[in-house]
Amino acid sequence: MGKQNKIIIGCIESCSLPKLGISDMNVRVDTGAKTSSLHVDNLVKYVEDGATLVRFDIHPDNHNVSKLVTCHAKVSDIRKIKSSNGESEQRYVIITPITLGKKSRDIEITLTNRADMSYLMLLGREGLGNQFLVDPSAVFLH
Repeated sequence: MGKQNKIIIGCIESCSLPKLGISDMNVRVDTGAKTSSLHVDNLVKYVEDGATLVRFDIHPDNHNVSKLVTCHAKVSDIRKIKSSNGESEQRYVIITPITLGKKSRDIEITLTNRADMSYLMLLGREGLGNQFLVDPSAVFLH
């Protein structure tokens, strides 16, 4: 995809994770991160019909912590991920659609505890794919 066909996004954007029941969640676009990560609470693994799934809670609105969404997703992988502070941890990986602007696509997201971070989700390079260019000086372009 040529540069002229790519959508310019800012370093902070609003996105939706429709299969998880989340809309208009602010995410930090992080081109330094390979994978996308999502802060979750009360993460529980379970097996249903032979498939490994996870149940977790998300507070998708930083300004309204009383809003809680309980999500269920199939585990696609478990990976050792090195966080920005240099520590490695095992994380569950799920694949779910993301909508950013008018574009939707399936992405991998690792589930973790990001309670100490300003944004509940980091959107990494693999999640961006080849559809976007990031303007680090801009926010909420879509």
